Amino acid sequence: MTMETAQEGTDAIPGTSNVPAGGLHVPAGNLHVPEDCRAVSEVLARVGDKWTVLVVSTLGDGPKRFNELRRALGSISQRMLTLTVRALERDGLVTRTVFPTNPPRVDYELTDLGRSLLEPVSALGAWARHNRPAIQSARERFDTAGGAE
Repeated sequence: MTMETAQEGTDAIPGTSNVPAGGLHVPAGNLHVPEDCRAVSEVLARVGDKWTVLVVSTLGDGPKRFNELRRALGSISQRMLTLTVRALERDGLVTRTVFPTNPPRVDYELTDLGRSLLEPVSALGAWARHNRPAIQSARERFDTAGGAE
C-alpha cells in the first residue's frame, strides 16, 4: 500500500468508498465538508466528555438537585459540576429550574434532546464494559512488544 492509498481497514466501513481523496476516505457519494467536521467534532467533544456522560446518565433516572448530582458522581468537584451542567444547559440537553424557597432549590433535568442522548450513551457504556478486557489485553500486547516504532 502506498502513501496515496487508503488507510488499512477503512474500506470495510459502511458508506466509505475505496477511492482516496488526499489520502483519506470520504463517505461514498459525499464530499468532505469542513464545516460538518467541525460541527461533529464540537458536539462529540461535549457529549463524549467524561462528566457529561455521567451527568446525563445520572439525570436519566429523573430530576436531581445539584448536591444529589454531586453525591451521585462521587469525585467531581463543585466547580467541574457547575461547568458541566451550565454547558449542558447551554446546549439544550438539561434544564435548570429554580424554586423560590429559602434557601433556593435548584433542580436539573434532561430535556427531550438530553433524553435522546441516553440511548447512545448507554450503548457506548455497555460497549466499553463489554470490551474493556479485550482492550486491556491489546494494550498489554502492544506495550510488551515495545509499541509501534
